Amino acid sequence: MLITNEIISNFLQTRIATEEICAPLTQEDYVVQPIENVSPPKWHLGHTTWFFEEFILKQYNPDYKEFDSQFSYIFNSYYESVGDKILRTDRGNLTRPSVEEVYKYRDYVTNCLSEFLDDNLTEEISSLVTIGIHHEKQHQELLFTDIKYILGNNPLLPHYSETFEENLIEKQKSKWIKIPEGTYEIGHATNGFCFDNELGKHKVFLHNYKISNKLITNEEYLEFINDGGYNNFNFWHAEGWDWIRANTIKAPLYWHKIDNEWHQYTFKGLKPINLEAPITHVSYYEAFAYAEWRGLRLPTEFEWEVAQDYFDWGKRWEWTESAYLPYPYYKKAAGALGEYNGKFMVNQKVLRGGSVVTSKDHTRYTYRNFFHPHLRWQFTGIRLAKR
Repeated sequence: MLITNEIISNFLQTRIATEEICAPLTQEDYVVQPIENVSPPKWHLGHTTWFFEEFILKQYNPDYKEFDSQFSYIFNSYYESVGDKILRTDRGNLTRPSVEEVYKYRDYVTNCLSEFLDDNLTEEISSLVTIGIHHEKQHQELLFTDIKYILGNNPLLPHYSETFEENLIEKQKSKWIKIPEGTYEIGHATNGFCFDNELGKHKVFLHNYKISNKLITNEEYLEFINDGGYNNFNFWHAEGWDWIRANTIKAPLYWHKIDNEWHQYTFKGLKPINLEAPITHVSYYEAFAYAEWRGLRLPTEFEWEVAQDYFDWGKRWEWTESAYLPYPYYKKAAGALGEYNGKFMVNQKVLRGGSVVTSKDHTRYTYRNFFHPHLRWQFTGIRLAKR
């Protein structure tokens, strides 16, 4: 009974937290999709609801009646085995269902699932509900970053919150952490929740290395800009160099130069750059180029995991030098949930840690986030390493 109550409570708290993130939005904010990677908030609300409906209620409750049979088509994301779906780029065209209707859909599924769980919480269903909770927590973070992109690309640069603090300053004195050469174990091996891409505890050999106990700050990154870092091809991968020239990239995302002074769009609106704050919204290309300019490098994900006890992580997702690949003992799960991580293990870089918009109790030191190297709408930052 205690386990049942705890899972239902976590489920309900997660559902409430998602809607609280959307509370400051106007009706118009819910529908906008400025670029492919940014989904409308309304779609996130529907998709996280569809996940519980599709993978639990429709599969395990024979008495369940769908709220709307068409919603599976519009709120499926990338699950090919589940059925057809609209193109990702077309999510912003969904003026219907209305925001009001999507919230009714959420309430309907939330109530149906919580009632069903009261008497049907088997170990298998419990596992699926837990995955669904963490799936929704992932989308809570995406809601924050997508909302910021939507508002941050509005020429009025409206604020989202007067109280949300995204630029948490690290006060500790900068130093290099020395990690000795040796064989180390990597991967998740506790009874706590994790995603399948973290599983398979395995050994890696690491040479002697040093890793910084602090993230790179805006002030440090500004030195790179002022020294012509964006104009010197020597610091960039060929692909990164092509990317900055094709897109006229001259600074991190959300930076604006006004009267010869740099400002940053934040959840509180446009503010002067806080020089002490950790740099954020940079691509892997930019992180690599900055490291090259410093004569240093990014850590691998294995170096990061071994050293993470020695620094305070969680303010920025930290780019690593590791390609997103399966661990040696990785095995893709059967069925639709096997599409969750495995099919994305190509052409992406691993990020470690978490950010100021990562949901509570969602990240851990074995968590493997991953994005394509040009993306920077997430709260991504830089930690350096060296031999």
